[in-house]
Amino acid sequence: MQNIKNVILDLGGVILNIDLGQTEMALLELGINNLSDYLTRSSISSFFKEYETGKIDDAAFVSSIQSLSTKAITEEEVIRAWNALLLDFPAERIELLQKLKEKYRLFLLSNTNMIHYREFQQRIYSQTGGYLEDLFEKTYYSHTVGLSKPDVAIFHLVINENKLNPAETLFVDDTAANMTAAKEAGLQVSHIVPGTSILDIKW
Repeated sequence: MQNIKNVILDLGGVILNIDLGQTEMALLELGINNLSDYLTRSSISSFFKEYETGKIDDAAFVSSIQSLSTKAITEEEVIRAWNALLLDFPAERIELLQKLKEKYRLFLLSNTNMIHYREFQQRIYSQTGGYLEDLFEKTYYSHTVGLSKPDVAIFHLVINENKLNPAETLFVDDTAANMTAAKEAGLQVSHIVPGTSILDIKW
């Protein structure tokens, strides 16, 4: 970390605890089986990627989810199930970010969507009285910039907009494919694997 001046952090699985299984179970109760299959079978579920990159709005996304169900489900039920994967912001991680902000230029880079954005911002405000933007110099969300990880272009966007030297910039994420793309962009990387957290990095 001696040469690191900037840190780019992922959100889900790094700062915010998440559990996709919770949303899978919630959607199963709504008549939708095998969510993980829909997330990977692009011919059926391109709308997941489109929503994540802001190409479709909330209404189109909810309607697409409803079309996968074997029964009639409401918008409220879809949103509740979709948000089920969002868990908590461990206080010690928030405290660490507050300390790191005094030492590094901090940036957030997250693949997310508007429904999740509204929910996790509400949760962190309830917990801390502030928003994620208060913890970072700048935040980048896939649905607002029109790009998502592991597209190398989203890393170049953050680097170029903020005039970062990639060799002096650490990227922290829990997904291996994102590590590969970040390295391609010239960034230093720290992979958060199961059983570890940002608290284990030797800052």
